[in-house]
Amino acid sequence: MNAAECLKTRRSIRKYKADKVDHSVIDSIVSLASYSPSWKNTQITRYIAIEDSSLQNEIADRFTPDYNSNIIRQAPVLIAVSFRKGRCGYERDGSFTTKKGDHWQMFDVGAACQTFCLAAWDKGLGTVIMGVFDEDGITELLGIPEDQELGALIALGYPDVEPDAPKRKAVEELLQYR
Repeated sequence: MNAAECLKTRRSIRKYKADKVDHSVIDSIVSLASYSPSWKNTQITRYIAIEDSSLQNEIADRFTPDYNSNIIRQAPVLIAVSFRKGRCGYERDGSFTTKKGDHWQMFDVGAACQTFCLAAWDKGLGTVIMGVFDEDGITELLGIPEDQELGALIALGYPDVEPDAPKRKAVEELLQYR
């Protein structure tokens, strides 16, 4: 699949087959996602692949709203995406480079999540990025170190649906030339 096809056909998948995802495939996806851009090549994004259904169910039951918990309960893998804090947006002396302060870290994590999802799609796997969850509860449950912050959850598995592409805005609405 070429890049344009991958970009145009990837969808947010919210229903998965029960088929297990081989570790070598997940390793390959993370390897590809490591090529996503990051502030001064800090490469702050980290991944936890959760395959244990009891752990997934605990996250679904205790730390996410129903619309996300229903996805998590039936996805073969849940990826917790975290990032190293205090690395993006800074100069060596600790000052911020731009007025965006440390907001660059979420930009970097977002780019890494999208790269992860595109790499997964290229391997025939579906994903959906979820951002509504109890960050503190999941951080404690997974033992995410204090120098990291939970940025997103990504459900991962073989799609059991083929959603249509949502309508896209016209280029004229999205782009300006000056």
